[in-house]
Amino acid sequence: MYNGYTGYFGLNDIPFSIAPNPQYLFMSGRHQEALAHLTYGLGEAGGFVLLTGEVGTGKTTVSKCLLEQLPDNTQAAFILNPTLSAIELLATVCDELSIDYDSSNASLKIFTDKILEHLLANHQQGKNTLLIIDEAQHLQPEVLEQLRLLTNLETHTKKLLQVILIGQPELQELLKRRDLRQLAQRITARYHLLPLNHSEVSQYIKHRLSIAGCTKTLFNASAITLIHKITGGVPRLVNLLCDRALLGAYSQEKQQVDKGIVSQSAKETLEFDTRTLSFWHKPAVKNFLITASMLIFAFTGFSVAKQQSKKIEQAHIAQQKVIKFKHDQAENTQLNSIENKLINTSRSLDDAFAHLFSKWQIQAFDPITESVNNHIGPCERALEYQLQCYWYQGEFKRLLALASPVTLQFFDDNGDAYYGTIMQQQDNKLLVKFNNNSKWLHTTFIEQHYQGSAVLLWRAPEGFIENIDKSSSIKLVQWLENKLSVQQQRPTRSITQFDPLLANQLAQYQQDAGLIVNHLADTETVMALAVSSNKSTKASREGSN
Repeated sequence: MYNGYTGYFGLNDIPFSIAPNPQYLFMSGRHQEALAHLTYGLGEAGGFVLLTGEVGTGKTTVSKCLLEQLPDNTQAAFILNPTLSAIELLATVCDELSIDYDSSNASLKIFTDKILEHLLANHQQGKNTLLIIDEAQHLQPEVLEQLRLLTNLETHTKKLLQVILIGQPELQELLKRRDLRQLAQRITARYHLLPLNHSEVSQYIKHRLSIAGCTKTLFNASAITLIHKITGGVPRLVNLLCDRALLGAYSQEKQQVDKGIVSQSAKETLEFDTRTLSFWHKPAVKNFLITASMLIFAFTGFSVAKQQSKKIEQAHIAQQKVIKFKHDQAENTQLNSIENKLINTSRSLDDAFAHLFSKWQIQAFDPITESVNNHIGPCERALEYQLQCYWYQGEFKRLLALASPVTLQFFDDNGDAYYGTIMQQQDNKLLVKFNNNSKWLHTTFIEQHYQGSAVLLWRAPEGFIENIDKSSSIKLVQWLENKLSVQQQRPTRSITQFDPLLANQLAQYQQDAGLIVNHLADTETVMALAVSSNKSTKASREGSN
C-alpha cells in the first residue's frame, strides 16, 4: 500500500493504518494477559468469561488472535453485531455453528432445542463449543438471559457451551443489574484491558514502523511522550495521530517527527488542543484567573455599569470567591507541609511501632514488667503474637495497596530520620500520625517525601512461607481462592490445585490492586489479600449492626 510519505521515509507500507492487519499485531504484556484470560476461559470450568476495555484498546484484536489459536476440537461462533433480539441472536448462533433450521417455522423453543442438540453432539464427539460476542454492551437484558439459559446444559465437570463476552466498560455496569445477577454469578473470569503505558506506546510505534520496513528513528522521544499524553495509550488513536504526524513531517520535508508536528497533527486529526496540557490551561490556574477577573470587575466597573443593588450583590459574590480562594490556599498549605515540632517529636522508630501495634491491640512496651535494658525489639514482640514485620522497599503506590497502618521513614533537611505512620486513606489524602499527633496530608506530598522504605505488621495464613504457587499445599491454594473470590465478588470454587484459571484470577487481582503481576501469590499479594479480607469482614459487621 502507498501513501505520499511512504517513499519519502523509505517505507514499504503504511505503518499506522487503522484497518486490521494481522501482520502488524502487537501484543503488549496487557494484551498477552488478556489472551491468556480468554484461553483459560476455554478450560474445564466453562461458563461465562468477560473481557472489557475502552474503545480502541485492542479487544477485538485479542479475540481474533484467540480464534487463530483455537485447538482443532473447538467449534467457535463469533458474533460481531449483537444488536439483535433473542430469537435473532439464536438464529445467528445457528448460522455460525452451521445448524440447519427452517426459517419459516422458527421460535425460541425450536432454536434452543436445535442448539442444545448440537451441543450434545459436539460433546459426544469430544468437541468444545465456544460462543464469542463482540460489542456485548449492546446486548439487551432479555438476550443475555437467553444466553444464560443456553449454558444450563452441562455434564458433571463442565458446561457444554462456553461464552466469552467482549465489550466496553458499560458491559460491567449492565451485568450489575439485579435481573442479571444469575448470569453475573456464572462469570468465572474477568479481565479489563487497559490502554498502553508510555513505554508500551514507544514499543508499539517502533514495532509498526519496523514491520513497514523502517530502518531509522522517525519519532523523537518528546514526540512519543506527547503522543502518549494525547491518546492516553489507546492504540487506535495512536495510529491516527502517528499517520497524520508522518504526513506532516513529509509536507515540511523533515526527516523526523518532533513535538511540534505531533501538536499540530492532534489539532487536525483529533481536534485536540495541546495547549490544554500547559500551565495556563490547568483548571486551578483558570479558576484563579476567573476569580481575579471578577475582582477587577467588581472594584472598577460597577459605578458605570450597574445599579447600586447590583453592585452590592456582585461585590458580595466576589468577596465570597476571595474568601474561598484564601481558604483553599490555606488548606493546600496545611496539606503540603509538616511542622518542625511534629518532625522533632517523631524521631523514635519504637514510638512509631506503637501505632502499628495498636491495630492489633498490642502494647509495644510495658514499663511494669520490662525494664529498658530488657526491652525486646518490636519485631520480636510481634512474633509473640504470630505477627510478622515486613520491611518494604519499592514504589509508594504499591505500598498503599498492601495495608494500613504502615510506618514510613522520612528525612529532614539535615538528613536526620523521622517517622510517620499512615493510619487512614481518604480520596487523595492520608491521615499520618507523627508520634501522638495526627495530620492530614496530600498523597502526592507524602509520595514526594517517601524514601522507598517502610515497615508494617501482618499475620500470614498458616503454613505460608514465601509464595503460594503450584508447589503449595492444597490448604494454602484454597485459602488463595477464597480470598480472591471475596475481592472479585464471584462464587468460590473448591479446588485441589493451582490451576490456570486461579493463576489468571490472581494476575487480574494483582493488576487491579497495583501489585506486581508475577503469576504467583508472593508475600505482598498474600499480605494485601489478608488485610483487605479483614477490612471486608469488618465493614460487613459494621453494616449489620
